[in-house]
Amino acid sequence: MKKNGKLLLVEDDTEICRMLGGFLETEDYEVVCAADGEEALRQFEKGIYSLVLLDLRLPRRSGLEVLQMIRKTSTVPVLILSAKDTDSDKALGLSMGADDYVTKPFSVTEVLARIKANIRRNTEYANPTFSAASEGDKSEETLTWGKLVLDQKTYSVKKSGETVNLTAKEFEILRLFLKNPKKVYTKAQLYTKIWQEDFLADENAVHVHISRLRNKIEEDPRNPRCIVTVWGIGYRLGEEL
Repeated sequence: MKKNGKLLLVEDDTEICRMLGGFLETEDYEVVCAADGEEALRQFEKGIYSLVLLDLRLPRRSGLEVLQMIRKTSTVPVLILSAKDTDSDKALGLSMGADDYVTKPFSVTEVLARIKANIRRNTEYANPTFSAASEGDKSEETLTWGKLVLDQKTYSVKKSGETVNLTAKEFEILRLFLKNPKKVYTKAQLYTKIWQEDFLADENAVHVHISRLRNKIEEDPRNPRCIVTVWGIGYRLGEEL
């Protein structure tokens, strides 16, 4: 394996595969290409990948179907490459479990930057020095909020004793709230702390990840009690579950 990791590029446009795959290989990534959804799932099952680049419009199985199948077993970073550029398309991709979204036509240097950023975040997820973990003054290994127990050593979350499978960003958002139970966070603050990037009015990414987290931990996600909205400001930790 090349030193920067192994990537699965799922794209039915052979020219994009050739162009983007070749560029990434010059950047010291190993690239495996798949031209349709079925082949993508076969390749994913056979290998261990640092990140998946996924087109949405694919033969045989759609990109969203592939994403759903990947998310059943893995939290590997998934970067969507799509010609669909509306806010609703982006929200759907993120809500299904994607970590990032780039619209076509794209710059290969932008894609490279996003690949590096997402792999870095995923690596930091398994590293207790991740910056979001340092906020607040609680240093105990476990953080408890009613039925929720977050273990900072094993990077796991349980609700009523049952494991809750969270992505890296969902875990860090929950940990940030549990470590700072009295603080209200704006969307800009959450984005800066969790994504480790300057906030560029990308409120949709924050909203979608909060929604996904609520779906996994709340008793009634439509009426959240644990992570509540402070209208006009942002979000805060609410009642214990």
